[in-house]
Amino acid sequence: MKVNAKKIAVLLSTAALLALSSCSQNVSVVQENEPEETSARSVQTWSLWDGLDYHNTGVFGKADWTNGGMFNCGWKSDHIWFNNGKMTIKLDNTPSYGKPYSSGEYRTHNTFSYGTFETNMMAAKGDGLVTSFFLYTGNPWDEIDVEILGKDTTKVQLNYYVDGVANNEKIINLGFDASKGYHKYAIEYGNGYINWYIDGKWVYGVNNRGFNAPYGKKMPSHPMQIMVNLWPGTGVDSWLNHFWYSGPKYAYYDYIKYTPK
Repeated sequence: MKVNAKKIAVLLSTAALLALSSCSQNVSVVQENEPEETSARSVQTWSLWDGLDYHNTGVFGKADWTNGGMFNCGWKSDHIWFNNGKMTIKLDNTPSYGKPYSSGEYRTHNTFSYGTFETNMMAAKGDGLVTSFFLYTGNPWDEIDVEILGKDTTKVQLNYYVDGVANNEKIINLGFDASKGYHKYAIEYGNGYINWYIDGKWVYGVNNRGFNAPYGKKMPSHPMQIMVNLWPGTGVDSWLNHFWYSGPKYAYYDYIKYTPK
């Protein structure tokens, strides 16, 4: 479904972590070892277009740590590369940070306020996998997700968190296999509302005026980083199915863009 509530995550009790990993609706994308607090990041007010032809170090960073918990991999910078105008994230069985697998996470240095966020991506297929495009604040923890679950790449899971609370999942039938080709996924993030688009078509939305959510429900409201990653789950088989390693898996991204409101 799917980073800097990181410090908070470390303080959680073992019992709380086990409860968290037992259900998809409370899934966290908390990192344990990120060197910089998201709340300290600059807020970018101008548009962004990155064709992912190369690693634009002034805009994006490659993670080199682990989330822990249900994320059964370490993020390694050498598991992200650029070729022929595309970015590839590779998941393989290289042990890292105490985890049996390595993969990649790519994220902006800056945060971004209300606007439209879009990527063109091709997901990895296979039980236990998640390919993601999402927005994340840090502390306080707001988040908006686009996640392709590898167990059924003909669907997408949409979700959002407010102050670390989720339970807002929505599964959408795509009408295509997201692992077979590139498709555009967009999040329109506004004051009191969220809309999701696929290949330019509106597929779902929520707002605080009673549309697909109770009237007055809190919505995300903070500037967020843009993030993408590929990861195998552990302890969440009821959500993702069990991950069995059968060789490297890949997710591909063609561009990432942001248009401010």
